[in-house]
This record gives sequence, structure tokens and C-alpha cells, in this order.
Amino acid sequence: MTERHFQFWPKRLPTTLTIPETTIYDNLEVSARRYPQKTAIHYYGNTISYRKLCDEANALAGYLQTELGVAKGDRVVLYMQNSPQYIVAFYAILRANAVVVPINPMNTTDELAFYVTDCGAKVAIIGQELYERIAPVLQKGVLKHLIVAAYSDYLPGTVEYELPEAVAAARRDIDNTAVTSWNEALAGGYRPGPIEAGADDLAVLPYTSGTTGKPKGCIHTHRTVQANIVGSCAWYQLTPNATILATLPLFHVTGLQHSMNAPIYAGSTIVLLTRWHRNVAAQLIERAKCTHWTNIATMVVDFLANPNLSKYRLHSMCLIGGGGAPLPKAVGEKLYQLTGIRYVEGYGLSETMAQTHFNPLDRPKLQCVGVPSFDVDARVVDPETLRELGPGEEGEIVVRGPQVFKGYWNRPEENNKAFVEIDGKTFFRTGDIGKYDEEGYFFIIDRLKRMINAAGFKVWPAEVESILYKHPAVEHACVIGAPDDRRGETVKAFIVLKETAVGTVTEKDIIVWSKGQMAEYKYPRIVEIVRSLPMSGSGKILWRVLQEEELKKQKQA
Repeated sequence: MTERHFQFWPKRLPTTLTIPETTIYDNLEVSARRYPQKTAIHYYGNTISYRKLCDEANALAGYLQTELGVAKGDRVVLYMQNSPQYIVAFYAILRANAVVVPINPMNTTDELAFYVTDCGAKVAIIGQELYERIAPVLQKGVLKHLIVAAYSDYLPGTVEYELPEAVAAARRDIDNTAVTSWNEALAGGYRPGPIEAGADDLAVLPYTSGTTGKPKGCIHTHRTVQANIVGSCAWYQLTPNATILATLPLFHVTGLQHSMNAPIYAGSTIVLLTRWHRNVAAQLIERAKCTHWTNIATMVVDFLANPNLSKYRLHSMCLIGGGGAPLPKAVGEKLYQLTGIRYVEGYGLSETMAQTHFNPLDRPKLQCVGVPSFDVDARVVDPETLRELGPGEEGEIVVRGPQVFKGYWNRPEENNKAFVEIDGKTFFRTGDIGKYDEEGYFFIIDRLKRMINAAGFKVWPAEVESILYKHPAVEHACVIGAPDDRRGETVKAFIVLKETAVGTVTEKDIIVWSKGQMAEYKYPRIVEIVRSLPMSGSGKILWRVLQEEELKKQKQA
């Protein structure tokens, strides 16, 4: 274990933190008692107090238990976009002693069916715009009940901001006995039963993809989630007077922790956007006097490219940072010139419920993921021998810490591959190739696993390929990551057509078909139809050859 970074550790911060023995829900209850009338959520001009947020979470928890039979340990799917209802539902599920299964709202019906079946959820809480996608899953009997929310119910009487279509849409009635409207569920006035969950009970089951392309649920207890909630608050100096601009999707662990759970623990205010919009973000920073903003690099690039940016007062901001993909150095410098703030990058995974590494606020390095977080033992090892490597040597990053998950849901074989013993301690293999410098700062070099990072979203080629093979014209498919100025990487598919389809099926046809088969961030933006693919002697497609050729082609362009 390297301790080089401790000489650059933030002053007046301990290197170790004690994790609460209480549940995540308890954080909301405490803040509601401390700051009952304080604004917890600012939503396009509407404000919701901590007291109201807690009361609604309790009412929904009571409905889940009393009417839908949700019991301790049951998994409940949360399938909606950023909204006050998302936050209420998250804490209601936990108050019902159940487990939150956050699902990307871009997922299609087939993808949803897999998640629901895999986690065994009988109940889902959804945004009304997603009903048509999940209804077929309900009809198959996998799900038993839906609670459907309309985001417009939480808007103020007069809205001064440009709204996404899903937010502006009026509430609509759904004629299905297995469906309850959000307002109906809350109007029942139910009270939840006793709190039975403890620190080591399962709390959140976020899904990540593996090297096989098959999504896996990451088992996180209240304790593992609390570790990074408390760590975020301490590192980012969150107080009740902080105002957090929440633009990252809350289904993703970074948004979930930094834009929702940490602010609620601290009693801060969350300024919530359902969808990213650079003008609305700037307006809200100015009007709500936002202080903290955790994002992804593509948001910062778009924000700074706004020709109207000079019209807004951004002086309230004191911290801007994120992860998912490195921020280009030129963009970081432009941000500093505009705001006087150095961008602070971090690193983590679904398996670690966001961060294992942070950049020190007063000494960050660009395109660097920072130093190990509180109580994290991070090492760089040889991927084959597991021999620990020194400064400047590239190898696989392995981590051990209080935020590391307890394993994959119903995936014993994957668990055996995910964890290793080093010096008598259990470490999680991140699958990321990296190194650390003489000062103990870590850098990501490449990925041991075959993964594409498209605008912060993880895309596994094998999963996309498996869907492409469903196309009746596809003989062979190979998916790689292609460099993209905006998204960092984008998905590219090389397709060999069946003889009968040659000359009749085009690249555009494949792209259009793909958009209807998988989530928006997954489908190939680029398709190249080729006569053949490079193969090994055993008949395996040599994807690395295609990847290297693509990178070479981009450099020459």
C-alpha cells in the first residue's frame, strides 16, 4: 500500500472516517428533524422542504408495505428520470426495509425484462413517459404492480424555465388494475411499519455490465453506501448551506451519491434538472446561487460552449468536479479562467458506489483521478501475477475499502473472478489499467476489460454485439470504441452482411434498427459494412486489430 499521497492530504481532514451504523433513510429523517422548513429540493422554481420530503417518503413506504406487500429485502425497481418523485421513492423503498434497484430510463423493454427477472422485483416505481416500455413486462407477469408518476405534478404554478417534454406533460390516466398513480398512493395516508433494516442489510442494487456483456447487480448494503456519503460530505465540505446543482442522472452511482444522498445527509439544497440543458443550468446557478456541481466532462464542454454564458453570474460556485472520463486540459483551463475554480476529478465504479479516489481540492491534477479516498487501500498490480508495482509502472488497479460491494447478485462465478487475496486481504479487481506517480496520484491508462466509455456511460461491446446478431441481415458483428470529440468515445460496429442482404441493407439501416433495440447510449453511432473480419486460427474475431486500426486512422485524419 502506498502512503505517498498523505503528504498532500487536505489539511484538517482525518485520513480515516467512522461510518454510521444507521440506515440511509435515517439520514433523511435526521435532516428533516434538524431543518424541517429548509428547502431540500428546488425543481424548476418549485421548492420542497425537508419535512415534506420525509413525510411523502413515509406515506409512500406505508403504501408499499400495506397495499403492495413489500417486505424486508424485497427488490423494488426505480425506473424514472431525475425528479422529486425519484428522491421520494428512493427513500420510501428504504423506509419500507426494501432494496432500491435503480434502472437507466433509456433502457428498452427487452433490457428491462432482464433486470426485472434477474433481481426478482414485483413492484416498480416509474415515470409515466416510460409506461409503454415497461407495460409488456407487466403483461408477462414478471412484475405485479406499478406506481406511475407525472413529473409535472411537482412544478410550480408558473414556470420560468425551458422544460423537457416529459416534465411539461400533464398527468394522464392509465386504465390498468395493476397500476396506481403516484398521487393516489400518497393520498392514502398510510404509515410504514417498524424499521427492520440495519447497516449490513442490502440497500441498493445498481447494475453494471461485465466482460461477457451480461449486466450484473452490485450488492450494496447501507454501510457500503454510507461510507461514500460520509466521505463525499467530508471531502467536498458539504454543509446545510451548500446548494448542489444536480444534473447527473440519479440512477447512476455518481449522481445518486454526490447529487442526492450526500446533500441530504448534510441538509443541503438540491437544485434538480430532469435533463441536461446548458441555459437552464446557468440560470439556476445564478438564481439559486448553486455552490457545488458534480458532472461529466461532456457537460462541462457543452456548458462552456454556450455563447450566452457571459450573461450569467456564476460567482456562487465554489466546487466543480466529476468523473467518468478525463476532462481535456484546454477545457479545464477555460473553466478556471471563467470561474477561478480548478476542476476536481475522481474515480470509482458501480461496485464501489462511486468514489475510491478523489483529487485534493487545493491541489488537483487534470486528467488524473486523484488519491485514494478515506480508508481505501489502492494498489497497482501485474494483472497476471498480482505482483505489486511501484510508481510509474502500469498495471491493474485493485482496491480495498468500506465502500466496496459485497459481490454480484446471483453470480458466484463472477465473484470468484472479481476478488483476489493480496497480503492476506481481499481486494476488488477494477479491470482498469493505471499507474500512480511519485506523489501517490493515480492515473487511468487503459481498460483491461473490453469496455467503451461513451459520455460517461459504460458500454460493453459483447452486449451490443449480441443484440446486433438478432438482425436478420447480420452474419458477423464486432463492436469497438471510436474516438469522439464530444462523447470521448462512441460505439462503432463492423458488420459482415449475409449474402442475401448484400447491396440491400445499408449502414443507416443497421443504425436505425439498433436505436429501437437498445438504450440510446449503447446503439452504434457508426456502422461500417465490411466483407470480412480479422479472425484468429480458432475462429475468434480479433477485435483488438480493429480497435488499433481505428485509432491509427483517427490519428492520421
